[in-house]
Amino acid sequence: MLGHRELTVDDYLDILRRRYWILLITVIIGAAGLYLLSRILPNQYESRTIVLVQQPKVGKQFVAPVVNEQINQRLESMREQVLSTGQLVPIVEENHLFSKEMPAATVAARALRLRKAITVTPVQPMVDSPWAGIPGFMIAVTLNNPAVAQQVCAEIASQFIGENARWRSQVAQDTTEFLSKQIDEAKSALDEQDAKLTAFKMRYLGRLPDEVETNMHLLASYNSQLAAATDSLNRIQQDKVYLESQLNQQLAAWKATRSGSNLLILEQQLADLRNKLVLMRAQYTDDYPDVIKLKQNIAHLERKVSEAKAETSWSTAAGKAEGPAYAEPPQIQQLRGQLRQYNETIREKTKEQATLQREIQDYQSRVQLSPLIEEQFTELTRNYQTALEFYRNLLTKKAQADMGADLERRQQGEDFRVIDPATFPAAPSFPNPLLFAGGGAFGGLCLGIAIALWLELRDKLIRTERDVEFYLDVPTLALVPMLGKTRHGEGWRRIPRLPSRETAANARALDV
Repeated sequence: MLGHRELTVDDYLDILRRRYWILLITVIIGAAGLYLLSRILPNQYESRTIVLVQQPKVGKQFVAPVVNEQINQRLESMREQVLSTGQLVPIVEENHLFSKEMPAATVAARALRLRKAITVTPVQPMVDSPWAGIPGFMIAVTLNNPAVAQQVCAEIASQFIGENARWRSQVAQDTTEFLSKQIDEAKSALDEQDAKLTAFKMRYLGRLPDEVETNMHLLASYNSQLAAATDSLNRIQQDKVYLESQLNQQLAAWKATRSGSNLLILEQQLADLRNKLVLMRAQYTDDYPDVIKLKQNIAHLERKVSEAKAETSWSTAAGKAEGPAYAEPPQIQQLRGQLRQYNETIREKTKEQATLQREIQDYQSRVQLSPLIEEQFTELTRNYQTALEFYRNLLTKKAQADMGADLERRQQGEDFRVIDPATFPAAPSFPNPLLFAGGGAFGGLCLGIAIALWLELRDKLIRTERDVEFYLDVPTLALVPMLGKTRHGEGWRRIPRLPSRETAANARALDV
């Protein structure tokens, strides 16, 4: 009887002695039943092959591989591709697979059944292997015909090898095409940046950042030339004024001898005022009051000279009639020639001064715009260098991709190689009679233990002195032996039979 007390080893042995026949029957029935089931089930034959992932024949330090995906991920994607319904349907139709087991099923359903019969298992690498990926994988095909299983296993392995070669070749081609398009786009972007940079240089020729120092030197040189030209022009103008005064004096003296002292005095005064006007204009503008007053005096004096000349016009006409006898003296003609040279020199110097001023303004504007131009030029140069570096990197990658693609075409890259051909299964892999019998025996044992425990829980007998003390909580005074045949048929022997719970309870009440 099982209760709430702790059981000992002797208790478990007693239970085993009482219920061993149940365990024996369930073990025999379970083992025999599953063994017979294994003989009834159809045999399944498993064919296996091992595919090795072979490393590239050329080192990665010489030719960079085009495909950088880990073999684990690639194997999973290839497995889905090779074991797809479209790839398995031709195999099912060619070998008439599952036509008897699934006569009413479609070809797609039978292909799905074949997919379940195929397993792809990666081969685990060694612990100290320097290669991070798997060294290979195993393909197993389980069918009810050993020859067909071997043929299908070999065909699946061939499809894995072909799919790997096709996929790597396609990746290499797609990579080279992609890089070619990227190079064309990068070349267009580089040409665009080059055109912008060239146009900028042509537009701001002489104002670029590397020409700032030259512009500063030229600006200083032009300023020096302008200062020298201005000083030279001032000296020439002073010499011209002095020469004009001498010429006016000579003319006045010469005319006085011919037209009287009044006209000579007027002309001398007029010449003095004009010389004075020239000197004042060199210092003041035309709006200065003294300059305006001097202009008015000159105009008044010019009218007087005109009146005086009108009075002496008859002498002038007479002088023309007489000819060279009344020509200007050589001293006056020489002074006039020098005056013409001074005027020509002044015009040249004035023109040179204007040219220098324009050049100075131009170089000043260049220097002032240099920071803005340098900023724009730096941005254009940076964009050009970025485009150029990107273009060169693409050219390098394209060259590496071309070598990788050529390596794949020569089949010198990573590939799959069958190192263990598909085996011919001489014995069925399923069902295994011994394994079935062992499983049945284990299942029967578990069932027998459960039945024995259930029977013990339903048993109401008190068999030992410990049971009396535990359940009745009274000391045991004596044991009443009973002679008789055991229920297990072991012959006559002395068996102690203890009272039931109700009897023991009544006895304890009477004792009280």
